[in-house]
This record gives sequence, structure tokens and C-alpha cells, in this order.
Amino acid sequence: MKFDIITLFPEMFSAIKEEGVIARAIKKSIISITTWQLRDFSLNKYKNVDDKSYGGGAGMVMQVQPIRDCIIEIKKQNPKTKVIYLSPQGKKLNQDLVEKLTTYDSLTMLCGRYEGIDERVIENDIDYEVSIGDYVISGGELAAMVVIDAISRRLPNVLGNEDSLKDSFTDNLLDYPHYTRPESIDGDIVPEVLLSGNQAKIDAWRLEQAKHKTRQKRPDLLSN
Repeated sequence: MKFDIITLFPEMFSAIKEEGVIARAIKKSIISITTWQLRDFSLNKYKNVDDKSYGGGAGMVMQVQPIRDCIIEIKKQNPKTKVIYLSPQGKKLNQDLVEKLTTYDSLTMLCGRYEGIDERVIENDIDYEVSIGDYVISGGELAAMVVIDAISRRLPNVLGNEDSLKDSFTDNLLDYPHYTRPESIDGDIVPEVLLSGNQAKIDAWRLEQAKHKTRQKRPDLLSN
């Protein structure tokens, strides 16, 4: 999987490229992350990529030309890439959308800033507009990192244990409770079934606990 990131702050992606699951996936050549400095595609000497909004209002709007030229350059290398704009107005990211995005070989993430991007880019150059939740953050970079992480961990051989993929939102259920040593602490004891060694009983208990947690915390998932 190849990720291309269009951003004004490429340095922000150093952390996920150098640490954790994403870094290991890069080292295994399962994924690659290339950042594109949008200012490199500006045609003016000041390297501006934004301008005032028609109709007035606070803040600046990112312009069509540098964004479109950057996408064109990326598509010269990856003609089949799908372009994602990270936006609070987009389709909310969930596990179903993550699974769909894992089917592509190349994804291009457009990270907005300021008041957003010119609507003509959204209408003509974007394949997916994606939101990570009903709130606003300062730019699309953090959202892009969330999407990259969510997709990458679903790819074969990224996680050390494939059972790690069976977590929250698998089969529209939240994850079951987890326990580790010590067996007893401050009077709280690990459920006896988990100490039984009977895997069939453990699996049944975990499934029932996952259903219980979902009914208690996210009943909306059970109606999907």
C-alpha cells in the first residue's frame, strides 16, 4: 500500500514513520509514505497556496491550482490512486470504510488547513471526503495519520499476531474484557473461566462479554 500525503507540514509525519506499527510496516516494505509539500506547486514567488474567500468571511481558502497540480504529479506515478480529502464534512470513518480503503493499492491524502479548500477541488478531484468525527481540528494531518494507522493495521503481516485484528467493531461488536497478571489485586479477581484452560468455554465467555459490552456502551452497533 502506497500513501501519498499532500500537506503544508510534512515534518508532522516523521513520528508515525519512525515509531510503532507504521514504522515496522515501512521497514517490511508493506506500506510506503511519501509527503508532498504543497508550496512546491505554488506559481508565485512567495509560495502562497491560499487566498481570501469570495463573499468575505474569516480565514483563507486553499487554492485549486497548487492542489490540482500536485495531484496530477502524484497520478503520473500512481495513475490508479484514490484521493481522500480529510474534512469534518466528510463520511465518518468507521471500520467498514477502513476495510473498503484497504482494497486499494494507492491512496492520496489531502490535508486541508485554514478555512478549507476551494469547493471545485472537492467536486472534481476528490474520490472520498472522510471525517474522523464530529469535531474540528487545526488541519488534516492528524486525521490522515488516523486513517493511515487504521488501514495499515488491517494489511497482512503488519501486526505480529493476526488475532489482534479481532478487536472492537469486528462483527459490529466491541472488544471483550482483557486481564493480565496478577490474578488478584486489591480484591479484584480475574474471571475464573479465563483460568480454566478450556478454550471453548473461554471463547463463549468472550463472545457473550463482547455482546454485553456492546449492548451497554454502543447499542447502535447491534442495529447495523
